[in-house]
Amino acid sequence: MASRSGSPLAHRAQLAARLQARRQEIEEAILTRIYSISDPLETADPEYVEGLRATIPVALDYGFAGIEHSEGRSPPVPAALLVQARLAARNGISLDTVLRRYFAGYTLLGDFLVQEAEGNDRLGGGALNRLLRAQAALFDRLITVVTEEYTREADSRLDTAEQRRAARIERLLDGELLDTSSLAYDFDVHHLGIIATGLGATEAVRGLAKTLDRRLLLIHRGEGAIWAWLGTRHEIDFVEAGRIISSNWSSQTSLAIGEPAEGLSGWRLTHRQAKAALPIALRSPEAFTRYADVVLLASMLQDDLLCSSLPELYLKPLGNEPGAGGETLKQTLRAYLATGRNVSSTASALGVSRQTVASRLRTSEKLLGRTITSCATEIDAALRLDDLSVQTVKQH
Repeated sequence: MASRSGSPLAHRAQLAARLQARRQEIEEAILTRIYSISDPLETADPEYVEGLRATIPVALDYGFAGIEHSEGRSPPVPAALLVQARLAARNGISLDTVLRRYFAGYTLLGDFLVQEAEGNDRLGGGALNRLLRAQAALFDRLITVVTEEYTREADSRLDTAEQRRAARIERLLDGELLDTSSLAYDFDVHHLGIIATGLGATEAVRGLAKTLDRRLLLIHRGEGAIWAWLGTRHEIDFVEAGRIISSNWSSQTSLAIGEPAEGLSGWRLTHRQAKAALPIALRSPEAFTRYADVVLLASMLQDDLLCSSLPELYLKPLGNEPGAGGETLKQTLRAYLATGRNVSSTASALGVSRQTVASRLRTSEKLLGRTITSCATEIDAALRLDDLSVQTVKQH
């Protein structure tokens, strides 16, 4: 009969002891990793920040206990981890961030475990694989319990059914797998994502859904903003939708629209597109802003470096022209690019001679230090950003 010292449990206990000897090193590695995911110091609640650090050794003890337990037996999830999950929900820390931190800790502990197991011949091959499977099952149990605790706390802090519904839709947008039956909306059909802000936005979107005879999913996001989706089993005719919107939409409401898309992934995508188009819709005098019409500009607005660099490189030098020359040069460049870089068409559009246009283009190239042909795309992008900033000033 084999002695206990040579049993699988004994070897696992020895492995746990070696990991315990490296405990400080493991804790520091995990702390560094979870801070890199999202700095908890940005959270105002000191209890949450302190609790995050304190739960690292607790979670490690849970992992070590799983190594020492026999297969089929799992230690209970520590209460401290459940308390921290509730604190995260109260402080608005996303569930995605909470779970990413746990995954980071699990991955690092697994790396250390494999390192130590490599020095133990009795834990090679099948024994190590069984241990890793047991650790994966233990971690899955932890994630399930933490998610349930976080969700219960988040739901309990919502005062109304409408708030709980909105929170559920946000979680679905974040990629969580949820039962959608309570939302009374078919996610397998074609969708058109809409974000509307301003006076009467809700009524306007409801009216649009009724006119187009589309299923509507709508939630309020505060400050007069709504997120909405129009659903149909048939492909959405954007030409028809655009015509109806243009003829019925109020000038007091800003409307951003994504592109028609199908299925749950399409439902998420068209919303993201509408969200990206919203900053432009807020500055635009048009009845609505469609993502496909502003796709590059919408992407530029999400890049702070690009937004600050383009005007600095391609518009600011034009201001060195005496008098109001800078604005005149910008106006000429806008017309020149809009007409496909045709000097005659530009002259006609501006009501000046071809010689005047040619002279202004030469001046622009001299001030920029490069030919217009070599940087036409960048100039066009800078002018589009400039148009947006001018429209914003006019609105205020």
